[in-house]
Amino acid sequence: MTDIDGLIAGVVAREGGYVDHPADRGGPTRFGITEAVARAGGYAKAIRQLPRSVAEDIYQTRYWKGPGIDRVARRAPMLAAELFDGGVNMGPRIPIGFLQRALNALNRGAADYPEVARDGRIGDATLTALDAYLVRRGRDGEAVLVKAIEALRGERYITLAERRPANEAFLYGWLAHRVGVRA
Repeated sequence: MTDIDGLIAGVVAREGGYVDHPADRGGPTRFGITEAVARAGGYAKAIRQLPRSVAEDIYQTRYWKGPGIDRVARRAPMLAAELFDGGVNMGPRIPIGFLQRALNALNRGAADYPEVARDGRIGDATLTALDAYLVRRGRDGEAVLVKAIEALRGERYITLAERRPANEAFLYGWLAHRVGVRA
């Protein structure tokens, strides 16, 4: 089982306290939480004052339980850690879509399990495909799936920097601290 408290502590450590980078379209953050996400979670004060406990609750509800990554963790804890971190950094639907894309590419032409919709949501079909994949591929299967998602994350970060030069300010950090990082 994945230690969500450890994952959250890792994210908070990487994100730091209050940050207001001029190139960040998301605006100021505290512990990696944007003002918009804090407001959606019911926090009404200045983002600079966001308590760590509120940030931890937001990570738990919006990025772990809400998208269903906790359900993945019961099957594949390393994969859940990758999905959680990716979700924090780019929104949960994107790394979940990467998982669905990888599962479809690894199903040997649907011989192992049916294709899953690339809808960015963890539902029964995605979990059934994940279970079948893990049975088929055994112990090493989870690590291979994580590598596939890491590759897709890295490609996305480079594309973001190519499309918006201001994102080059973040690219090195994304690649150094977001791809292949576990709690």
